[in-house]
Amino acid sequence: MSGSPSDLSLNKNVNVPEIPIEIVSDEEMALIEAALTAARSISFPVAPTIPSQSSFSQFHRNARSIQSITLLAKRRFSGCTGSDIEDLANLGTTQKKSRGIDSFLHRFRKKRGLAVTDITGTEWCEKQMEFVLLVGRRRSNRAMKAGMARHAELEEEIIEKVKVKVKSREDSWALKLLNFIIGVNQLLTEGLTRELSVIGFVEGIWMVGVIDEIRMPQTESGRNPILVDTKTRVRDTLPTGPQQRNGRLQLMCYKYLWDNLVADKFPSAQFFDFFALNPYYILSEELRETTADAGFPATTLDDVLRYFKNTYSILAPADNKLLLRYEFQKDNMLLGEDQFTYDTDWLKKQIQDCLQFWLGERDANYAPEGERWKCGFCQVASVCPANITDSERTVSPTNNDVNITRS
Repeated sequence: MSGSPSDLSLNKNVNVPEIPIEIVSDEEMALIEAALTAARSISFPVAPTIPSQSSFSQFHRNARSIQSITLLAKRRFSGCTGSDIEDLANLGTTQKKSRGIDSFLHRFRKKRGLAVTDITGTEWCEKQMEFVLLVGRRRSNRAMKAGMARHAELEEEIIEKVKVKVKSREDSWALKLLNFIIGVNQLLTEGLTRELSVIGFVEGIWMVGVIDEIRMPQTESGRNPILVDTKTRVRDTLPTGPQQRNGRLQLMCYKYLWDNLVADKFPSAQFFDFFALNPYYILSEELRETTADAGFPATTLDDVLRYFKNTYSILAPADNKLLLRYEFQKDNMLLGEDQFTYDTDWLKKQIQDCLQFWLGERDANYAPEGERWKCGFCQVASVCPANITDSERTVSPTNNDVNITRS
C-alpha cells in the first residue's frame, strides 16, 4: 500500500437545479450486481441532525474551507482468487466449513469487513456468491459501463477529485474517516451529500457500505436524514419483486449501520484490532497537511477517530421512510419511485440468514425455484451444478407483484 494514491475530492460551488442522485447500475447490473460483490469504496456516512452553532463549532474549530473537501477513498472488498470459471465446473456442494478460519468471512473479508453488497449478493443467490468468491468478479458489459459512466457524470457535478498518497493502512483509514467528517459537513450545510460510507459493528461482525445519496428534510421540523438509492435500468420497465426486495434490503442495511453509529455503538478497541490498526501511528506528512487544511489537524489515527466520534455524536437516526428510485438508462427518465418503511425484524432475519453462509454454518443455497430465471443473467450459470433447464433460464417474471408508484 506504500505510496499508493487515494482520491481526495473537492466540492464544486455549483448550483444544482435539483437534488442529484447516484446511478448504481442498469437492469442486468441490478439482477446480478448484488451477488457479484464488486464492493464499493469505504468512507463513512452519517445520519445528521442540524446542530446548534456551538455544537457544530465544537469539532469544526479552525475549519478552513471546510465545505471544499470531500474525500472518496475508493477500496474494493474482493478476496477473489485468479481461478478460471472452468475450474469449478465439477463443483457440486461445498464442504461445510467451520465458523473459524475456513469460513468465507475469514478467508475473503478478514481485516476488510463484510460489505452491504455481500449481504444483498448472498440474498440474491448464495450459490452465485460462492462462485464469485472462489473464481473472481464478473466481466463488465456495455450496459454496466454505461451505468458507471452516468454515475461518474453525476458525481462530477459536485465533486472534484484530488490525489492524496497513503503509505499505510492507518493512512488509508484516516482518509476514510476524514471523508465521513467532511461528507457530514456537506450534508449539514448544503442539505445533500453522496457516496457517503458507513461502518458498523452489527450482529457480531464489522460491516461497511456506501450510501448513494443522503438528503436533509426541507422542513424545519425534519431532523432525520433521508437515505436514497437510485438504479438505472436498460428497459423502461419497473423492477420485478425479487429486484425490489433486494434493493430494499440494501437501503435497510445502510440505515441499520447508520443508526448503530449515531447511537454510539462503535467499539474503538475492536475496530483497531479487527482491521489491524495502530491508533498511535504517525500519519504521513501529506496526510497531516490534508487534515489541517480540512480544519481537523491530526497527528495520529487516534486523533482522526476522535474527530469522527465528535461528528457522529451530533447526528440523528435516519428517517424510517427509505427511497428507491429507478431511471431509464437511455435518457435518464424517472421510471418510478419506491418509498417504503424500515422493518427491523425482517432486516435482522435477512442478515442472520446470510451470515449462516458467510460463517460456514451451512452450504450455499441455490436461488428458489420460482426465481431460477435469475440464472439467465448469471455469468457462471453454465458451470453451476443447479442443472437449470433452458426453459427455466428463459422465463422472465412479470411486474405484477411489485408495488411501485410510476412517475
